[in-house]
Amino acid sequence: MAENREVERIAKTLDKMVHKKCTEGALELLQELKNTKMSLETLQSTRVGMSVNAVRKLSSDEEVQTLAKVLIKSWKKLIDASEKKTEEVKAEPLVRSSSTSKDAGQEKSSNSKPEEHEASLSARLTSFPPAPVTTDSVRNRCREMLVAALQTDGDYKSYGVDCGHLAAQIEDQIFQEFKSTDIKYKTRLRSRISNLKDQKNPELRRNVLSGNIGPERIASMTAEDMASAELKQIRETLTKESIREHQLSRVGGTETDMFVCSKCKSKNCTYNQVQTRSADEPMTTFVVCNNCGYRWKFC
Repeated sequence: MAENREVERIAKTLDKMVHKKCTEGALELLQELKNTKMSLETLQSTRVGMSVNAVRKLSSDEEVQTLAKVLIKSWKKLIDASEKKTEEVKAEPLVRSSSTSKDAGQEKSSNSKPEEHEASLSARLTSFPPAPVTTDSVRNRCREMLVAALQTDGDYKSYGVDCGHLAAQIEDQIFQEFKSTDIKYKTRLRSRISNLKDQKNPELRRNVLSGNIGPERIASMTAEDMASAELKQIRETLTKESIREHQLSRVGGTETDMFVCSKCKSKNCTYNQVQTRSADEPMTTFVVCNNCGYRWKFC
């Protein structure tokens, strides 16, 4: 149990490195993993293989890359050995049967082998615990759309994630918040699906697939939280410009108490004079109330 917790700690530390795009200190952590006796249960429960593979892709250090490859290769052998043992146990009853039954059994085994391998692979790739099964058609349809969104561009293959289980987790978190499949529930699901499929924001989808953003987090994120870095920058720029324009509109002109605001009756006003007609006509005076913001033209 203590060993499992230690591996989980290392996996989380590696995930943080990937999230921060800084792999300094990764070599020491990989050395710790190399000296740890790894079990299949620990591999599946901690998802450490995904973390090591992500660090390998991010790091430019050849020593880190080499050690990560060695670890992944050794863990793959452990998984393959477990699958082989499982297949041998399943095939044992066939050996004891009669020749006729054996032929039929071998044919059946041959036909079902791809399905067994796929089921075994699915169990191996499961990174998130399955959410409760539901018979609600609306919820199941929403889960299917979430799966399709998570599988956009095929990113999930490199992370080794069971998108069905992950989608079920996300949907269940949203359902638990609203306790029904009403318009609020559907709107929340629709925004998750749209953002996960966004070709201009693949980072959000990858963070969800890698576990950097958990099901609980993605289920409750706002549109601003899910936005791409580029869109966040644009919004920040627009906000600054808006504030600047607002400040300019308030400080521009000349303050006076000669005018009375018809809205709030305040005399704290600012006015500007602009030549809007011909040169021989007097200028037009525009007044702004500094108290409530009401604007009017004084003729």
